[in-house]
Amino acid sequence: MSQAFRHQGLHALGGISKELKAQRERREAAEQARKEAEAAAERERHLFAHYVGPVTPLSTQQRVQFQPEPPTPRPLQLELDEQRVLLEAMSDEFDVSTLLDVDDQMSFRRPGIGLDVTRKLRSGHWSIQRHLDLHGLRSDEAREALGQFIRLSHRTGLRCVRVVHGKGLGSPGRMPVLKAKVQRWLVQKKEVLAFVQARPAEGGAGALVVLLQPGKRSLY
Repeated sequence: MSQAFRHQGLHALGGISKELKAQRERREAAEQARKEAEAAAERERHLFAHYVGPVTPLSTQQRVQFQPEPPTPRPLQLELDEQRVLLEAMSDEFDVSTLLDVDDQMSFRRPGIGLDVTRKLRSGHWSIQRHLDLHGLRSDEAREALGQFIRLSHRTGLRCVRVVHGKGLGSPGRMPVLKAKVQRWLVQKKEVLAFVQARPAEGGAGALVVLLQPGKRSLY
């Protein structure tokens, strides 16, 4: 074997040895990094106990399962009953001719209510707290809207409201059909104590000012 060939063989073995050493160092470095990561994770797990001290786990037998309350059911049947009573209690056939005070300005007062009440109502003694405009509604729509308006106004403690029914100028024959129906409906509502034709600035012959029974929440 020539010297040159022997020299090349030793050089190759030297390169393999270096590569093996480098691989061993990389494995050792990786192993060291793994151990350090595990040690850090272990410290993290015991960090709370290290600073707080020993803890006792909660007993699973004392845990209470939270059950949210079911939503309140809507009183659908009650709403349907109220709507049916509303329709039945406001008849278009009710005769109000004997109940109205026909003077220079038409008015109504329930039995037991004195003339001074309608005079005060006309003079604005009670401030109008809410109003309902029935313009453009069909007869059945106006009746339902008026019934709900009176019931809600009384329930929330209002005393004086205004109902705008119009003067009937746009009706066939220019007759105020809705005006007569509104009077008839209001007389049938037990919440209504009295009503008068509104003053000119409040609608005149096209509106009524209505005095309601005192409610639980009334301030007047």
